[in-house]
Amino acid sequence: MIEVIVGVSALAVGGAAGFAACKATVGKTLKEKEEEAQKIIQEKERITEEAKKKAEQIVKEAEKEARIKAKEIENEALQLKKEQEIIIEKEVLKRKKQLEEELKREREELQNLEKTLMTREAQLEKRIARIEHREEELDKKWEEVKKLEEEIRQIQKEIEEKEEKLKAAEEQYMLEIQRIASMTKEEAREELMKKVEEEAKLEAAKLMKEIEENARKEAEKEAKWNLVTAIQRLAPEITTSYTISVVDLPSNDLKGRIIGREGRNIRAFEMETGVDLIIDDTPDIVTISSFDPLRREIAKESLERLIADGRIHPGRIEEVVSKVKEEMEAKVRKLGEETCLELGFTDVHPELYYYIGKLYYRTSYTQNVLLHTKEVAYLAGMMAAELGLDEKAARRGGLMHDIGKSISHEVGGSHSKVGAELAKRYGEPDVVINAILYHHNDEPARYPEAVLVAAADALSAARPGARREALQSYINRLEKIEAIVNSFENVEKSFAIQAGREVRIIVNAEKLSDEEAYLLTKEIAKRIEKEVEFPGQIKVTTIRESRFVEVAK
Repeated sequence: MIEVIVGVSALAVGGAAGFAACKATVGKTLKEKEEEAQKIIQEKERITEEAKKKAEQIVKEAEKEARIKAKEIENEALQLKKEQEIIIEKEVLKRKKQLEEELKREREELQNLEKTLMTREAQLEKRIARIEHREEELDKKWEEVKKLEEEIRQIQKEIEEKEEKLKAAEEQYMLEIQRIASMTKEEAREELMKKVEEEAKLEAAKLMKEIEENARKEAEKEAKWNLVTAIQRLAPEITTSYTISVVDLPSNDLKGRIIGREGRNIRAFEMETGVDLIIDDTPDIVTISSFDPLRREIAKESLERLIADGRIHPGRIEEVVSKVKEEMEAKVRKLGEETCLELGFTDVHPELYYYIGKLYYRTSYTQNVLLHTKEVAYLAGMMAAELGLDEKAARRGGLMHDIGKSISHEVGGSHSKVGAELAKRYGEPDVVINAILYHHNDEPARYPEAVLVAAADALSAARPGARREALQSYINRLEKIEAIVNSFENVEKSFAIQAGREVRIIVNAEKLSDEEAYLLTKEIAKRIEKEVEFPGQIKVTTIRESRFVEVAK
């Protein structure tokens, strides 16, 4: 700015000098004066213009310099700010590190304190456990002391009773001596023999009981072996009729085609169906053997189709058996659905139709299981209706009570438990599940309908022997068993149960000892074997019980 002012002042001084020169030429002519004046004015304007340009350039240079200075100052300020921030950050980091170290030390101290507390707690828990253990031991010892005291009191009581019995025996003995003293020699001998005989019978009964108990332990194993041997050696007609199916052949020549070259056709057939194909010298028939009625039916249908078709080779066998299995599954499912509709059930899970239909191909003691379940369903429903209970629930329980038999031979286990799991899986009501389990006493009855299902199952002749005889002969046999039992002395009551497969006897406990009751049971069993004709076996159970009742007033 100072340089600009100096330049302007110089120009002003120059202008003043030129103006003075003009005054000096006043004596010239006016024209010259005007020209000179004009030149002076132009010179002045030129000088003024130059001065302005010079001033503007100076101002621009000054502004540029000022901007540069300002930029430098700004850069210096930013640099100072950055340096201050770095210094502050270093201080903050340093302080943070110090705080973290302090916090770490405090945490370590807290952890040490926690460990110390946990150690003390563990020690306290151990002490408490030892104290509780000691208390339990003291309680046990106290209980033992009480038991010992009770045993001592009981022993004292028994000693007193034995002393009283001994006194009574002494008195009886003295009376007996007096009675014997008045006897003759023969009378005394007979009395002695009678007592010896009674004691020998009691000793023999004890010995027989011990022998039977030992024999019973070994009997099960021996019985299983004998049963297996009998099954292998014996094939009665009733067993054969339920394990084989016969297919008629139009010509005996077809046997060779069924067997195939080197037996490949018969092997393929047996592998696909899971049955045994028996081709023997019997003319114009082929026998299918299997314990599974469903497999046997599939094999029979498949063989009949193969014979009708005439093409018998492994590929065709596989195709026909596969098709028959599909058709049989649909047939079984339809049979189950029709059974449910017949009994009035439309809300049964569709998957259960198949298992219900399979019961048609299952027998139990020669009775078709599906027909048996339908009969149980109708009986249980009628009894429920008479008693004012849920008829539909009782009928449903009767239908489902043997559902486990459709798969129990595949998965193993009791058919009632298997059936309960199956019914539960497909959403059957709890009353149905309880009926399934209760009819074989796998759980207590929680619904009266479950009891009715079990009763209907018994009415449908679910016990061995009851299916193959007339009702009157069955009743006569039960009455005869009870009459034989009641004819024995000291028998108070007798009950023939389990369709005549068991008889329970209640005897007078005061008149018979355990050994005498055992002998009585043997005599009754021998007489029943001798006088009654029955299938299977009859279990004789004798109950000897003493009851003492006193009324507190």
